[in-house]
Amino acid sequence: MVKSHEAYMGLALDQAEAAGATGEVPVGAVLIDDSGKVITSSGNQVITRLDPTAHAEMNCLREAAAQIGNYRLLNTILYVTIEPCVMCMGALIHARVATIVFGATDPRWGGAGSIYDMAGDPRFNHHPQIISGVCEDRCRTLLQDFFRARRNSVESDKKLQ
Repeated sequence: MVKSHEAYMGLALDQAEAAGATGEVPVGAVLIDDSGKVITSSGNQVITRLDPTAHAEMNCLREAAAQIGNYRLLNTILYVTIEPCVMCMGALIHARVATIVFGATDPRWGGAGSIYDMAGDPRFNHHPQIISGVCEDRCRTLLQDFFRARRNSVESDKKLQ
């Protein structure tokens, strides 16, 4: 049974909160198949894995490809709490993910419309559907709160020195 976009984004938010609790930037992703079954989910693991490519989206793609036994993830939908960066969008296009649903836009790194609209670029041979703004306020607030706390911690450390 297919759930609503909000329900799947809620699962991605759970992953984002778990990532944030470990000190990672709180981004979460969930990949589902066309029947609505969750294939995989992940949060950012860049710091944990010491891997600049361990974004939530990339982690989902790697795990799903291994589970399915194919690098083509046809008829899948990715839910992610923030607009994918250009690295992740490139991988999502290569994997042939059908639809990308995201919460908050990313005006600094966004590859699904904010900085660059990779899905709409006619030069690419695959054009995933983009759905933005799902649970946008909650996704944005999670990130803002994380970075606000990080800035406050750094400022506190400076005062102690």
